[in-house]
Amino acid sequence: MFYAGYGYHANNFEQTYRCYPASFFDKPHLESGDKVIMPPSALDRLASLHIEYPMLFELHNGVTDRISHCGVLEFVAEEGLIIMPYWMMQNMLLQEGDIVRVKNATLPKGTYVKLQPHTTDFLDISNPKAILEKTLRNFSCLTTGDSIMVAYNNKQYYIDIVEAKPASAVSIIETDCEVDFAPPLDYKEPEKPQRPIVPAGKAPAEDQEANVEDEPKFKPFTGSGKRLDGKGPKQQAPGASYAAAAARSAPSDTNKRANQQTASPSGANTSTRQKTGKLVFGSSASSKKEGEAQKEPAKGSEPPKKEEPKFNAFTGKSYSLKR
Repeated sequence: MFYAGYGYHANNFEQTYRCYPASFFDKPHLESGDKVIMPPSALDRLASLHIEYPMLFELHNGVTDRISHCGVLEFVAEEGLIIMPYWMMQNMLLQEGDIVRVKNATLPKGTYVKLQPHTTDFLDISNPKAILEKTLRNFSCLTTGDSIMVAYNNKQYYIDIVEAKPASAVSIIETDCEVDFAPPLDYKEPEKPQRPIVPAGKAPAEDQEANVEDEPKFKPFTGSGKRLDGKGPKQQAPGASYAAAAARSAPSDTNKRANQQTASPSGANTSTRQKTGKLVFGSSASSKKEGEAQKEPAKGSEPPKKEEPKFNAFTGKSYSLKR
């Protein structure tokens, strides 16, 4: 069945038109989506057919064998003409006035779409996801191999449809579609910094020197000591502090002899008794013996140094308390 020189088949809609861009008819809003404007006669034919809504169409360029898909916005174009977005004409390699075949189509709802921007400038947008969601609201379908245009901040960004599931052409009206991004076409991976080439013989030696410098050295007996007599500690070498402490802890010969004299038998002090029932402190006999006991060890020992007097433990005088 043919109508007014155009081929209308009984069960579907299929028509040929001459295409023109939206700028020829002062309709720049078409550039932000994928919808076309068709003549009123197409609406009359579509109304008589049992087609599914929303209305989707297949566009075919017979010269270059390019295929794309679109939706319809209005039916107000002149008969025999179809008004299309200019970016869609570029995808199909159409010029003003070229013939394009339009056919109704039924597309499945998309579940996955992979996009690839042409330039890295699209990634510099503060929120590219929000801009893309807003732009795709004006689209009714996506076709693998097409390049859609996203307008933002007086700039035009072109994005390729790399992959679509479950078919090469899908509908994105009222559907939850997963979107993935491929690296932009002009994207270049950053070059890794090259390390300077070092001869094999020098590299291990430098590593060993660095390890030796980093290891802390062990220094024994580095703590501070305090003396019993209240004097400040002497500045000694770390290794000599332990030997000096051991020497001070051992009793000297002089101290031993003094202790032996103080612990003499009880018979030696019987002569010091003067009267019964009286206590005598510091008698002449005991003082003489104590003086002799102190002088005897002084003969064999070395004279004390005048510069630093040594500390001798248990060198005080002893007294006996007896009746």
